[in-house]
Order: sequence, then C-alpha cells, then structure tokens
Amino acid sequence: MQSAGILSGAGGVKSSDENLGDLMQTLDFSAIEEMDPSVVDGHRVIYDREVPFEVRLQDSAEAPQQVGTLEAIKVKVLLLGDDANPESVRIELSSEADLFFHYYHQLDLTGFKTVQDQQRLMVEFPDYPNVLIRMLNNCIKEPHSCLAVFVMQQDVHARLDFIQNMEYKFVELMTCHFVHSPEDSVQRHITYRYKSMKSRLALMQNRLQEVNNLVKMKNPSLLLQLQRSGASSASTAGR
Repeated sequence: MQSAGILSGAGGVKSSDENLGDLMQTLDFSAIEEMDPSVVDGHRVIYDREVPFEVRLQDSAEAPQQVGTLEAIKVKVLLLGDDANPESVRIELSSEADLFFHYYHQLDLTGFKTVQDQQRLMVEFPDYPNVLIRMLNNCIKEPHSCLAVFVMQQDVHARLDFIQNMEYKFVELMTCHFVHSPEDSVQRHITYRYKSMKSRLALMQNRLQEVNNLVKMKNPSLLLQLQRSGASSASTAGR
C-alpha cells in the first residue's frame, strides 16, 4: 500500500514514524513564556486554566449585587518559593473577551494568617495553593454544585466566592479578595499576550512548513491531495 511508506526511505533516511515523531513533538514555547510579566518577579505558574465564573457587579460593598453572567475566566495560580515553604501565593484573573479585565489576589504568610482567622480556614499556608487548585478544578468538573462567583465593585476591589450547592442551601467555602491590576501592569500583560500569540503563530507556521517540505520531498502526490482537500474545505466553510 502506497500510504504505508509515504515518508520512508532507504540508506539511513529516518522512517516515517521517526520523521513524524520529530515534527509532531510539542513546540517549545519556553522562550515565549519567560517574557510573561507574571513571572518576572520570581513567581512561577503552577496552574493555568479557564474556569467558569459567574461575574456580578456591585455598586458598593453594602449595595445589592446585580444579576451575574457566566464567563470563562483565565485563572493563573503562581507561587514564590518552595512548595513546602512558600513565600507568596498569587492568583491572576484575565479574560479573552475583555483585554482590560485583569485582577490579582496575593497573600504572604502574615496575610494568610489574617484570612485564616477571619474565615476560620482549616488549612495551613503551604496547603493553600493546592486547596485553591482543587476548588477551581471542582468548578470545572462540577459546575452545578461547585460555583465560583466573582463580584466586582465600582472601584478597584472585587472578591471571589467559592460556593457549594448542597441542594437545600448554598454554603460559602472560602472568599479571596482581589484588586484590579494597575494600568501599567494591564498594558504589559496585553502587550505580552499580543507578542505571545504572534510568536506562537510563527512557530506553528514554521513547523507546518517543515511538514509541507517533507511531504513534498517524499510524496508529492499526497501533498497535492492535501492541498486540494484544504482548498475544498475552505470553500465549503465560506459558503
């Protein structure tokens, strides 16, 4: 069968599996990620996912909350120091729908002790990042019973309430207080996201060109077939 040997060759040329394995390895984005403003102060990212949030607005801390909307919020959890003895834990929130939406929550041991006393938390500071990650993942896996409600006030303050739906009542598990990032920080993050997307696209285009050249060398007829298939799909999508 012709397709079985599409990229195979003789005389020391790599097999098709080896060639495809080399080309399809995960692209190395480490150089891009090092430019992330989130990590320039020594923090490292330990969690980075989109989580469903119910986003609400509130005129003031005492005013009633407005009806919320469900949004996919990008959540980063960052750690400074060792896992067993962290110096600082930070959460950053951003949104693909609003580039200027950027809030952060940050605690060191002293700040955590205050929150621990106020909310009667049963965890210690080294376990705090794992508790956050577990709650965030629960909001993804069980969105009807585990809720993340983000309440924004008219000023720079906001809070994230983790709530569990117990069917007969809602139980507030924990609250994290947030502040909107300063304007210069928001601009740095927007610039990074733009440059990151542009660099990732360039890397992917280069990898695609490598695959294109390899197929062209080993099996020109297959390349022609792929190009025709791609053109046909594009034409159908444009109708």
